[in-house]
Amino acid sequence: MAMTKSTMMALGTQAPSFTLKNTEHGLTSLSDFDEVKVLVVLFICNHCPYVVHIAPKLAELSKQYLGEGVQFVAINSNDAESFPADNFENMIKEKALRDYSFPYLFDQTQEVAKAFDAACTPDIFVFDEQKKLAYRGQFDATRPTRISSGNYNSDSEATGKDLQAAIDALLAHEKITTEQIPSIGCNIKWQVGNEPQY
Repeated sequence: MAMTKSTMMALGTQAPSFTLKNTEHGLTSLSDFDEVKVLVVLFICNHCPYVVHIAPKLAELSKQYLGEGVQFVAINSNDAESFPADNFENMIKEKALRDYSFPYLFDQTQEVAKAFDAACTPDIFVFDEQKKLAYRGQFDATRPTRISSGNYNSDSEATGKDLQAAIDALLAHEKITTEQIPSIGCNIKWQVGNEPQY
């Protein structure tokens, strides 16, 4: 695992288009969210300790905003052949385990991750009603602690404070600070020869 920071896509960037298979065996597209006030796009996976750390609060936070015009959507872009824990079948199990109320999509070609300049899990992007990027950065300031290779512990529970502040500001039509702290986590597991230049 290589610890990696978000590339911090330029604020104001239009949300890249996507159409990906979801865990219900259908397709989910950016255009499905044309009417939402706030769109939260997260690049996550099943096994990354940084994602496991935020997963309970992420599930809770997404439900908190149901009915308020906020939509979450998660995308897994990891190489599932080299990392079978992140394959599609395990995505289905992960969504059920975590009780995610939002679509969980599989970016098998990794082209959507590249379109977003996504680099780590979790990598978080928040778009306004016009689908322009208003926030990209950390879920909150908490991190899991590495005990030994492959073993992590959470000294403090994730709060989602930074993400929640961004969502609340957009819903209130308030300005979001441009001083945003990059997300950090495991690097996206790129297919051999498919690594991006960023």
